[in-house]
Amino acid sequence: MSADMYRGLDLKSRQMVVDTVHQLRKKLLNKENILTWDKDEVFPEKAIRQMLGPDIGLQLLFIPEEYGGAGGGARDCCKVTEEMAKICLGVATGFFAIQLGTDPILVGATEEQKQRWLTRIADGDTLVAYAVTEPEAGSNLASLKTTADPVTDGDGKVTGYTITGNKQFISTGGYADLITVLAQTPDGPSFFVVEKGMKGFTPLKGEEKHGIRASNTSPLSFDEVFVPIENLVGGVPGKGLKQANVVFGYTRLMVASMALGAGKAALEIAIPYAKERIQFGGPLSEKQGYTHKLIVPNVVRLAAADAYIDQVAHMLDGSEEDLQVEGSIGKYFATEAADRAANDCMQALGGYGYIRDFEVEKIKRDVKITCIYEGTSEIQQNIISTFRWKASRKSKGAFYTTMAEEMDTLAAEGPDGGYRFYAQAARALNLTIDLAHNNRLTRQQAVMFDLADMMTHLEVGVALARKASRLNREKAPEAERFTLMARVFAGEVARLVSENALRIAMCGELDDQIAQQHLAAIGYQEMTAARAGWMGAMDRIADMIFKR
Repeated sequence: MSADMYRGLDLKSRQMVVDTVHQLRKKLLNKENILTWDKDEVFPEKAIRQMLGPDIGLQLLFIPEEYGGAGGGARDCCKVTEEMAKICLGVATGFFAIQLGTDPILVGATEEQKQRWLTRIADGDTLVAYAVTEPEAGSNLASLKTTADPVTDGDGKVTGYTITGNKQFISTGGYADLITVLAQTPDGPSFFVVEKGMKGFTPLKGEEKHGIRASNTSPLSFDEVFVPIENLVGGVPGKGLKQANVVFGYTRLMVASMALGAGKAALEIAIPYAKERIQFGGPLSEKQGYTHKLIVPNVVRLAAADAYIDQVAHMLDGSEEDLQVEGSIGKYFATEAADRAANDCMQALGGYGYIRDFEVEKIKRDVKITCIYEGTSEIQQNIISTFRWKASRKSKGAFYTTMAEEMDTLAAEGPDGGYRFYAQAARALNLTIDLAHNNRLTRQQAVMFDLADMMTHLEVGVALARKASRLNREKAPEAERFTLMARVFAGEVARLVSENALRIAMCGELDDQIAQQHLAAIGYQEMTAARAGWMGAMDRIADMIFKR
């Protein structure tokens, strides 16, 4: 597909938006304000509304041009979301809530509804929230208890619906002017637009939270709230689950980008600190116990997450749909990697990591929510393993065999980015899926979680390998760095795939001979070679990171 067939801004326009976010850091979102909002648990409504106003207009990024927006694509939104999260994940959550709340309108509304609401959001005086999660159902959209009962006139024509129920953990719910609410109609789940001030709609007291304290998270109560038929998104009831699933591939990628930004922010504090902090006769940046344990592995994982997020965003901008699994993989890997990075960076600063003014402890508190909202990591594991298992079986193994063959090709091209080990891991995953399927191990959730981890790390690793190979073909300045990172991450992928394959084979439900045959078939012993030369690669990456 040619470049002009992809949605989104040109690179220069995208950079202008990123530069605008950087300017916010110097003034509106400076360190003093960020720390104060966090300490006092203040939702900075005025500041966020200013970000939407005519002088800044950040919300224009995700609104199509025909409704007064800039027409940004997924890659643009991912990058800007990442940069916002680098400043403060709480504020980024408040901004992300507007995108999230707008998405059902973007994907499901009629043209008339889009003209009505998207132009209003583009005007910059509207906060939006997305109300799906419920106190008991959580992220299980099939267990909705909020109801929307049709209201008819004397001729039996539906003129609207009355919504009754409760929503939980709604970002910006206490301040939103518009809320897209998922409710159960007689025809199935449907999205409605509820407006602030409608009779019977009551935002309840905001939650006191461990992190993202600069965001508002409120329960919402709906007591027979009458919503006119014009506020039924799409005009036809029963389309809500389909609309929500279309949204998930995009919104979960945005959460991945938020986590990525937070993880990078933590590293951007820990890396300079290591160059200045002298311990035992030299800077921490020269000590492997610091660099190779706390910094380099996290730089590599976040680079892998970045490559995967960009790959999926590129697919979305190319009009590919039904990327729910890719969104889950991106969210699961990036959020867990960022949470680990923040934890390690806190450790890297020692006692200072625990001090509020150094900000890493705030990042650590903030980033944990990314592993929870928009579907917990465990929900993502369920989605990934179930759908990829089915895709592999349906394709008779071709789904992962194609990846293996692609990695074989990259290995033949050189230089060595660990490509042959990605290929071996892909073939081992295929055989392990077959083993689990043929022996009915897929009934065991623990086995499915192990498969999900194998699938996730492999697919993220393949994205990093593709990026490294492309940079080498382009002779880009950063080609060596990404080739080394791809090689190091290949070792991590091979280790996880081989260990999980062993766990599955030895889970106690298989004959020992079958288990041993499986380990031989996947090349269990050979995969340990993926770690060969890792010390030199880590040293060289550390040289680049710390400019040694």
